Amino acid sequence: MAKGIVKKTFLAPLGKDNPVFVQVLGICSTLAVTNKLENTLVMTLGVMFTTALSSWTLSLMRSWIPSRIRMMVETLVIATYVILVDIALKAFYPEMWKQLGPYVGLIITNCIVMGRIEAFALQNKPGLSLIDGLASGLGYAYVLMIIAFFRELLGTGSLWGYPILGSWWTNWSIMIMPPGGFFMLAIFIWVVREVVLKEAKK
Repeated sequence: MAKGIVKKTFLAPLGKDNPVFVQVLGICSTLAVTNKLENTLVMTLGVMFTTALSSWTLSLMRSWIPSRIRMMVETLVIATYVILVDIALKAFYPEMWKQLGPYVGLIITNCIVMGRIEAFALQNKPGLSLIDGLASGLGYAYVLMIIAFFRELLGTGSLWGYPILGSWWTNWSIMIMPPGGFFMLAIFIWVVREVVLKEAKK
């Protein structure tokens, strides 16, 4: 496996092919879990695990999957890894499992997971597919972590449960409500596309 291909495969989802601010995939999670950093971290780790291992598994199996049942096999593999995440959370982190509730199960329907399998894993070798899946999950994770940072800070004046802004700060209640997620995502996408990506092209 050439180093150049590995590097390109890993870096693309972190920047110019990011699944959130370029492809605008998986944004339902922005609404669901980004009101707290802790919730966001756990959710994004689950997505990274599922995306990486689902891509790797289906790349291994790609030669034996009949085209007529391809989507069913993909869903079954993804669901298997999501169930593992759900079981691990319930066993080792029951409080977080209760907070996230059904959102962990919804990883199965996350467009990023299925999208990377269809666009990359079914056409490439397992090792490269694992890297692509991991990088796509990481690209998704850091965007949601940035959004969660500002939502929790502005909405509660604290981070990870620790007070940061003090009594002088008036909490922006909208930031911990569903509209706050889309509001912050829109600002993030605008800043990245209009400032960061345009500067990079120049």
